[in-house]
Amino acid sequence: MPAQGGDDGPVGTAVAGPVATITLAHAGRRNALGAAMVDALVGALAALGAGGIRVAILRAAPGTAIWSTGFDIRELEPGRDPERESDPVRRVVRAVREFPAPVIAMIEGSVWGGATELALACDIVVAAAGATFAVTPAKLGVPYSTIGVRNLMARVPPPVLRELVFSGTPIDAATARALGIINHVVAADALESAVHELAARIAANAPLAIAALKQQMNALEDAQSPPDPVRERIEAQRREAWESHDYREGVQAFLDKRAPRFTGT
Repeated sequence: MPAQGGDDGPVGTAVAGPVATITLAHAGRRNALGAAMVDALVGALAALGAGGIRVAILRAAPGTAIWSTGFDIRELEPGRDPERESDPVRRVVRAVREFPAPVIAMIEGSVWGGATELALACDIVVAAAGATFAVTPAKLGVPYSTIGVRNLMARVPPPVLRELVFSGTPIDAATARALGIINHVVAADALESAVHELAARIAANAPLAIAALKQQMNALEDAQSPPDPVRERIEAQRREAWESHDYREGVQAFLDKRAPRFTGT
């Protein structure tokens, strides 16, 4: 499959033998995961998955300062739950998890909010030394989805995740590697070669066995689900949050580029 996308769209794709590269290429929106970006990502993953690809690499354009800012705040609707199954972050995370081959996240620059979940939903994460990761819904008054929290908990030790989501403070790649959140940290000028070498080693192995192993691990991660009363209580708390003044204030403050004034109402 030849290279596609890039300058004319939010996503570019290129294939070299059994390895595909998907590039987030919407720098003007800081690769925010809005509907157009996610439609392109999901479409690219579907096409590549049907084409016998053995490894997919998900990256931002080379040299970028921001891998992705996560959910596109400009697309939030007041009074509406920002995280439903049909919404962009849920759709693209599901597409990565259901992709029939391993997906390697090649991380350069900062990763924010739902983009951190997307990066960690990839099977393997390789980051440049200067990369950072943040989970920021509390800074915006946005309640994160239960499925998203579960996905993050599958990758991040619970005490670490609590600090990340409560404070919204980024952690650097070296810290993420030391905590076992990501696989490798390499110098920025060695990032591409390290990722492609790893992709080649994976692509040389039996693809049917790898596909089965990936789905087994996904299924076992998903096996733990909260009982109905707990789920109902969680959803009630989330509904209270996204119907609140703080939710509207957090989104407006982001758009106004000012500090939010949260009141707990």
